[in-house]
Amino acid sequence: MKINDFPQDIRPFIIPEPKGDLCYKCLGCLKEFPIAKLLYVCPECGEVLLLQNRKFDELKKIPGKTWQKIFDYRRMFNIPALKGIYRYHEFIGPNIPIESLIYLGEGHTPIVEANAQLQNKTGIRFFYKNDGQNPSASFKDRGMASALSYIKFLIDQHFASDIIAICASTGDTSASAALYASYLQPHIKSAVLLPHGKVTPQQLAQPLGSGAKVFEIPGVFDDCMKIVEKLSEEYSVALLNSKNAWRILGQESYSYEIAQDFDYDMENKAVVIPIGNAGNISAVLNGFVKFYEAGIIDTLPKIVGVQSEHANPVFKYYLEPDENKREFKPMTVKPSVAQAAMIGNPVSMPRVINLVKLYNKTAGEKKVFFVEVDEQSIMDSELEANRNGHIACTQGGECLAGLVKAVSRDIISKSETAIIDATAHAMKFSGFQTLYFEEKIPEDYKIKSDPGLMNAPKFIMPDNKEKIPGQGSPLNDEDFTIFAKDVSEKIAKELKLTTS
Repeated sequence: MKINDFPQDIRPFIIPEPKGDLCYKCLGCLKEFPIAKLLYVCPECGEVLLLQNRKFDELKKIPGKTWQKIFDYRRMFNIPALKGIYRYHEFIGPNIPIESLIYLGEGHTPIVEANAQLQNKTGIRFFYKNDGQNPSASFKDRGMASALSYIKFLIDQHFASDIIAICASTGDTSASAALYASYLQPHIKSAVLLPHGKVTPQQLAQPLGSGAKVFEIPGVFDDCMKIVEKLSEEYSVALLNSKNAWRILGQESYSYEIAQDFDYDMENKAVVIPIGNAGNISAVLNGFVKFYEAGIIDTLPKIVGVQSEHANPVFKYYLEPDENKREFKPMTVKPSVAQAAMIGNPVSMPRVINLVKLYNKTAGEKKVFFVEVDEQSIMDSELEANRNGHIACTQGGECLAGLVKAVSRDIISKSETAIIDATAHAMKFSGFQTLYFEEKIPEDYKIKSDPGLMNAPKFIMPDNKEKIPGQGSPLNDEDFTIFAKDVSEKIAKELKLTTS
């Protein structure tokens, strides 16, 4: 659709210009810092940062209904930079010209309503948001598109060159970072640190395929993160974990898309998010608050954060009802099939604390809740979801289990509509499915295979084992007719088919 085809009143807004005034804001000492240099923590007090637009009030001058119209018409635009998360440019990258924006197909992942059978089992109407349909097959691409667009902006403005991008990962972050960095060669090279033996083969293949330098070290994700933090403190590297505030900024697009896909009606809606490093839930909270303050939505939805009982420091923090008595305590995690959420010391915890307060205050009531689920329910829920038409990862199973728990505890009522997160594609975690089907999940996970959810291929061999087709050795017509009849009858018997 061409610019002249748009309504006259929104034409001046359709192609955004860099008019914002972004700065880093420290969540500790509240000081602000310019974005000309990539910062991860406050130079003054060492606390984590959020990006803030000092001209945000300018956005409020445009009526919320007009913003809705702008975003809805941008859907029809064919400028690549505005097809992804930067459809919401003014709320994500208001300083960055569209020439510096990266688009690899991220964002605007489908929201798929659960079928009647699955909704009957859970007792509530709900949708999966399939973020596994991002280009690297996980939600991490939202934040990475933002972080790498910012780095490209620094390169384009000659503020930086020859950048080494580095991250710690349980799999998805490394795949995304390597993919986006490879697109910006030769200006950027990437390196990733993974916990040895704790990343699925599918996830390991992705950064290797994108050409990243991959280092495996003993320990868990938290140990990798400490090494990466040390490297970023002592060497000139670009850290791409969610400690990077640009990552959080890009992941806010998840909120904006949900609002748009429900025609900006957030009344009686609940969004269920898994918590790993706590960056995603921070982004979702901040995104909805921005849309609310700009008048684009008039209600804040409930937010429910979910953790496995094997990695639940955020849940434990909020068990204390008196916020003045709460004390965050990092924990040593146990094995979890929700590997991306297996983090005992989330770097975005200060963001969570800050934004939960802001969210509840803005809503005028408690709207953010936390639940924990066991490993059995995570794995069973993933399999149940995928048996009913979804492509949920184990974190998607964690969200479904969390939804069931939230409904049972009356956190979410059965009259509400839930949107739950499948953070990655099911294929990334297919190894756990195989172990489940073969009853080989290690005891540490505390998961028993349910025969009703197990599945395996059945080999069908004809009676005449001498006359079977093979590669390079096809059967003649007569022998193949006999082979096909025999095999067909055996399959029909297995399926209990009746003749037509």
